[in-house]
Amino acid sequence: MATRCSIPVIDLHDFPNQSSKLMAACEEWGCFRLLNHHEVLPATLMSEMKSVTKSFFDLPVEIKRQNVDVTNGTGYLAPTAKNPLFEALGFYSLAIRHDVETFYSQLDASPHQREIMTKYVGAIHELFMRIAKKLAEGLGVKSENIGFENWICQFKMNKYHFTPQSVGSSGVTTHTDSGFIYIVQDDEDVCGLEVMDKSGHFVPVDPWPGTLIVNLGDMAKVWSNGRFCNVIHRVQCKEATIRLSIVSALLGPKEAIEPLAELVDADHPCVYVPTIYEDYRKLRSSTDLHAGEALKLLRTSNSIN
Repeated sequence: MATRCSIPVIDLHDFPNQSSKLMAACEEWGCFRLLNHHEVLPATLMSEMKSVTKSFFDLPVEIKRQNVDVTNGTGYLAPTAKNPLFEALGFYSLAIRHDVETFYSQLDASPHQREIMTKYVGAIHELFMRIAKKLAEGLGVKSENIGFENWICQFKMNKYHFTPQSVGSSGVTTHTDSGFIYIVQDDEDVCGLEVMDKSGHFVPVDPWPGTLIVNLGDMAKVWSNGRFCNVIHRVQCKEATIRLSIVSALLGPKEAIEPLAELVDADHPCVYVPTIYEDYRKLRSSTDLHAGEALKLLRTSNSIN
């Protein structure tokens, strides 16, 4: 069942006025639509990046397979029995120049593709820093003490091959994201993304050209000591067409992530034990718990639920 309402909208140009609205969005939804980010990521660059994404997916399969899976589920993902309508390309960290250059080499990227993508990943990294800083400030934490700039930033391009026979089915299964913050450049023409609200109903997130979707994952819930919501979402096939999305992820620090000390006191005991992101990703995979359920395995003895 789907309900018709919209996710929160956050105006990047309207801070600190938007701070309380941002906190409410993170606590009640775990996602929001981001407006007025164009001084960092212009609409023209978003359009150019979508064209580059399409050109990469149009490459022969033998070239796409050169985008090898070096770590953490990155690299080329071909359609599978579980997700037959889905394929992806990507690399481990957009903040690591070597990873970006390796991706270019694997797919024989042209100078134009390299130029557009280099600008895009640079802009996305800057947006991550701005958003993460505003989340910390909203929680009353000094962001300069956290070191977000050193956190791992994954990059992934998705393609959904929707057919007449697949209308009404899932393009990708229901899940939460395992990392911290996800910036999604969704398809501005093709709908399909749905997020779960507090009542357990899925809410369609309709296309809105020139905007971004920001999702919070499991690590955001740990970091905020359970205060933030890790949004459950899915992609549904609404029409027989190709659907593209570009997803960038601020996964977490290389070292352990744990609830912020500023959010833990006698009235708010520590909810989660410290965990290293990569260990948590492996835990989700080994237990086949992909919709946030694996977080229960990280709960401390202080946890009530």
